[in-house]
Amino acid sequence: MFAVIKTGGKQYRVAPEDKFTIERIPGEAGDLVTLNEVLMVGSTIGAPFVSGASVSVEIVEQTRGKKVISFKKRRRQNSKRTRGHRQDLTMIRVAEILTDGKAPSGKAAAKPQKDDAADVLVETPETPMFSAPEGDNDKLTKIKGIGPVAEKQLNAQGITTFAQIAAFTDEDIARIDAGMPFSAAQISDWREQAKMLAAE
Repeated sequence: MFAVIKTGGKQYRVAPEDKFTIERIPGEAGDLVTLNEVLMVGSTIGAPFVSGASVSVEIVEQTRGKKVISFKKRRRQNSKRTRGHRQDLTMIRVAEILTDGKAPSGKAAAKPQKDDAADVLVETPETPMFSAPEGDNDKLTKIKGIGPVAEKQLNAQGITTFAQIAAFTDEDIARIDAGMPFSAAQISDWREQAKMLAAE
């Protein structure tokens, strides 16, 4: 069975176990969210939505799109402006397509230790990858993209302060990418945010 849903002003054709990114929806990785704006289920077309239909999705991760640069220049006005934008996105996995007002089962998929975005198993290092500095831990959840679960995983590997993340080398990022369920792009973004937070 497939369905067509509307979210973030866009329409998506979905089937159970599909994984893709949509405009940011609130929640943490592992949360189940019900999307009620269902335009079509199988051969049933809504007017505009199918009555009693919904799609239950699991949030895989909160992420961001590629940076888009907007450059504007006025001829002979000595005026130019550059702006960057990165869209907030959510990667989701379709859990269930529901009809006739049925409620979601409320069961997220079993979560082996793996990077869901890449569908590859990730073995967590047995010993910490870094030596935690002395003193109090920083609240790493202040960095956009790091939730409570990710913060615990980073702390377990000796990553506890903004200064540590800000000082990551490209080799450090590659090592974390290989040994933990975070992508190099994510970690690079965290590094840039940490530099600003460490300077406050």
